[in-house]
Amino acid sequence: MSLTSTVTGNARIVTVNAKRIDAAMAIQFKEDMRAETEQGPDRVILDLSSVAFIDSSGLGAIVAAMKQLDEHRQLDLAGLTPMVEKVFRLTRMDTVFNLFASLEDAEAAILG
Repeated sequence: MSLTSTVTGNARIVTVNAKRIDAAMAIQFKEDMRAETEQGPDRVILDLSSVAFIDSSGLGAIVAAMKQLDEHRQLDLAGLTPMVEKVFRLTRMDTVFNLFASLEDAEAAILG
């Protein structure tokens, strides 16, 4: 799984550089997310704009990544493609995560 990470202002932005987050990648995704988010700002934005498909294992991996964060830290999701957004809404995970249409929208939410 290929993740890249940058710190911008008050957030760490983790970008998923893969078309899928599925059972084959879920364990590696969780490990990579732990490594990318161990340190840094309290807000983490996961950029999913390249992800076209997510299954239940991928969804579980994102939930696990959120739970790995300290209590005072927050994981937001940005750039969900229509199919990925549909999975989050059907599973009601849109009530657990803040979903933003774009990375720019997620960054703007930091400023108020």
